[in-house]
Amino acid sequence: MSPLRPILRRGERMVPGYLVVGTKRGGSTSLADWIAGHPEVSPCLSEKGTHYFDVNWTKGEAWFRSAYPKQAPGKRITGEASPYYMFHPEAPARIARTLPEVLLITCLRDPVARAWSHHAYEVAKGRETLGFEEALDAEPDRLAGEEGRLRSDPGYQSPHWRYHAYQRRGHYAAQILELQRHVGAERVLVVQSERLFADPKGQLAKVWDFLGLSPFVPDDLQPQNANRPYGSMPPHLITRLQTYYRPHNALLSTIEGVDVSWPEHEPN
Repeated sequence: MSPLRPILRRGERMVPGYLVVGTKRGGSTSLADWIAGHPEVSPCLSEKGTHYFDVNWTKGEAWFRSAYPKQAPGKRITGEASPYYMFHPEAPARIARTLPEVLLITCLRDPVARAWSHHAYEVAKGRETLGFEEALDAEPDRLAGEEGRLRSDPGYQSPHWRYHAYQRRGHYAAQILELQRHVGAERVLVVQSERLFADPKGQLAKVWDFLGLSPFVPDDLQPQNANRPYGSMPPHLITRLQTYYRPHNALLSTIEGVDVSWPEHEPN
C-alpha cells in the first residue's frame, strides 16, 4: 500500500503519515520503536508521541505540528504512537479531521492477558491500589459517565477512563469499527501482538507494505512468545474474563481485514 503524501520541500516540517493507536499493554511500544528505526522513517521529536488527539487536544494544531521533523533526504514518512488514541472516545474523529490521509496501526493482544498486564502496570506506577478482582468489580462505577464527559469537554481528563478501564479496553471490535468509520477500513492495519513477537520479521513486512516503505529488518529484533500469558492470575478470573470477552472476540472475527484470534487456555 502506498499512502498519498504531500510533496514537501527540504526544510519544511513533515506531516504525520502514520499513527500507532493502540492498544495499551499490547505491544504498541515495541512496534512503534521498530517503525521509528526504519531508515525511511523520521520519528516524532516528542519521543514516543505527543498525545495530541487524547490529552493534549486543547494545545492546538500548531503545537502538534511543531513536534514533527523537517523534511530530510531519504525520509519518506513520520508519525507517532499513543495507545490511548484507540480508546479515547473523541480521538478517531479528531485524527480524521486533522490528518485526512493518515494510516493507523493497532497492535492487539489477548484481552484477558492484556487486562492482567494493564492492572500490574498501574499498580507499579502507583495509580492503582485495588487488587485485580476488586478493580474489575469497581470498573463499572469508575467509568460511569466518563465517556460523556470526555466527549462534551475537550479539556476534561479522566484518570479512570485512561488508567482503570481494564475490561473495557478489550472491547476491540467496537474500537476498530470506530476507527474504520472515521478514516476508512483500508487505512487501518490490525496486527496481533502474539504474532508480532513470535514472528517479528514476518509481521513487520506487512507493516512496511502498509506504510509504503522498503523492506527492512531491525538489528535488535528479539522474537518472544510467552507460554503462560496469564501469569499467576487466579483460575476463576481467567474463566470470568474469557467468558466476558467471548462475544467481543466473536464480533472482532467478523470484521473484514481483521485476522486475529486467541485460543482459550485452561486455567492452571
